[in-house]
Amino acid sequence: MSELTSPSESEAERGAGTFAVPRHLAIIMDGNNRWAKARHLPGAAGHRAGAKNVRPVAEACADLGVEYLTLFAFSTENWKRPKREVTLLLDLMTRLLEDDVDELAERDVRFRVIGDRSRFSAKIQMLMTRAEQLTVNNHKMTLSIAANYGGQWDIMNATKKIAVSVHKGDLDPDDINESLIQSQLSLGDIPPPDLCIRTGGDNRISNFLLWDLAYTELFFSDIFWPEFGQQTLEKAVHKFSQRERRFGTRT
Repeated sequence: MSELTSPSESEAERGAGTFAVPRHLAIIMDGNNRWAKARHLPGAAGHRAGAKNVRPVAEACADLGVEYLTLFAFSTENWKRPKREVTLLLDLMTRLLEDDVDELAERDVRFRVIGDRSRFSAKIQMLMTRAEQLTVNNHKMTLSIAANYGGQWDIMNATKKIAVSVHKGDLDPDDINESLIQSQLSLGDIPPPDLCIRTGGDNRISNFLLWDLAYTELFFSDIFWPEFGQQTLEKAVHKFSQRERRFGTRT
């Protein structure tokens, strides 16, 4: 495997074997329904299998040396799915918050949720807050779950916060720049993703981290999310380590 000869400051110069590991990895977890259909199982079985895969993948990323992992779990558009499917997804989210966070905490993983929480039940919001408080002092890796999240919503929300500051006279419009907008985004306090993986065979980002992914390397896999494991993870990281990242410049 090849090692990056000139990694950017945002890339980790450490990791598995001889290849560089992205400091921040984002994953669009897709393909649960198609995984179930291919096995002549109900869609619910695919979502359950996908939910069970979150913790082992997070642990594999932590072991690999990833510092920040962001998973796209529930988009702002997912509310449009059939009511039964939405109810199942919310139940699985509840179980993850109840059953898996303690084990992640033991592995020194910090847990956080990004997105608009207001549409979730009081119980789910309480579990989100509990998970964040339980793991706030952990340092090995930060796991961010994007729930009721959309990239357009994120940019709109950041813009509103800046507009309020301008209206109150605390901010001059001439002082608005890319760094300020970035700071107001959901992930504004951490480096943008170096690599984004999408499972399930579709080659699009589906309103995920639209601002943050400006110069992120993309890796699309035909493997469905319930089957995504360490082997595919290391393949994606290996491919990432072979790429030359120029960020719009020439070498």
